[in-house]
Amino acid sequence: MDNSSSVSDNVVLEELGHPESFADAVFFTLLFVYIALLITNFGVLVIIIREKSLHQPMYLLFCNLSVNDILGNTIILPRLLYDTISKDRLISYNACVTQVFFSHTYGSASHTILIIMAIDRYVAICNPLRYSAIMTTKAVVTLSVSAWAAALVLVGVLVGLSLRLSRCKSLISNFYCDNASLFKLSCEDVSANNIYGLFYTVVLLSSSMGTVAVTYIRIAVVCMTKKNAELNSKAIQTCASHLVVYLIMLLTGYIAIIMHRFPEHRLLRKLIIILFHVIPAHLNPIIYGLQTKHLRLKILQIFARKISHS
Repeated sequence: MDNSSSVSDNVVLEELGHPESFADAVFFTLLFVYIALLITNFGVLVIIIREKSLHQPMYLLFCNLSVNDILGNTIILPRLLYDTISKDRLISYNACVTQVFFSHTYGSASHTILIIMAIDRYVAICNPLRYSAIMTTKAVVTLSVSAWAAALVLVGVLVGLSLRLSRCKSLISNFYCDNASLFKLSCEDVSANNIYGLFYTVVLLSSSMGTVAVTYIRIAVVCMTKKNAELNSKAIQTCASHLVVYLIMLLTGYIAIIMHRFPEHRLLRKLIIILFHVIPAHLNPIIYGLQTKHLRLKILQIFARKISHS
């Protein structure tokens, strides 16, 4: 295979950077992490789908989060598992583009899904008497479709701008394909990519942070003005889990972005990127399962039935 063919058909992923002697430990750790997050997220999905009492807007909207966590980690971890034990770091350009699209969709949808969940909590706390009339099945479907559509459109333009560029390099400066590494394969002017990338980041973060801030401030105002102990308890119970999930996602995401400014700490940056994917995916079902009363009770009932039948 000549040079031009190699650049045309394949790209080379950067190594994770772990010592060779730790290859097996890294592989089995990542394998355990991946299997665990699949079990917990699929488990929550199955429980919500099977239990009719959980067919409520909050839980149905939460299904979006589990689906997104499964998607985001499946596009990254299986390939990373393969690369930890393989010397072949080649990946086809089409497979690389696919990984870019779905990995960025995961990051974008994490924000848009939490936006619609914040809206749901706002309606539940501030308009409890009208909640069932506002958050109908049609509304839940509309919100879910809107969250995914917004993420897909934003990412579609992001990746499309990179696909228009010709390539003169073949090394992806990351252990997986991301958009910045993809358009850096080109020797052309990438100003449009940088400008849209900034626009994409500002729109996504400002809309999610703005929505969460506004809804929670209004929820706090309602709780303080009404001084209703039952309302305050409900607000804390239902909102705390959502806020914790959002802050964890925001914190890991910011740290991952900041670490791009320190190229000398490549292994640490790659570790943080992995944590950005796996920590929220593990904590989401645990936080919602333990903090949300109805879901927690259903999980405990299922475990109790399993134990009684064994």
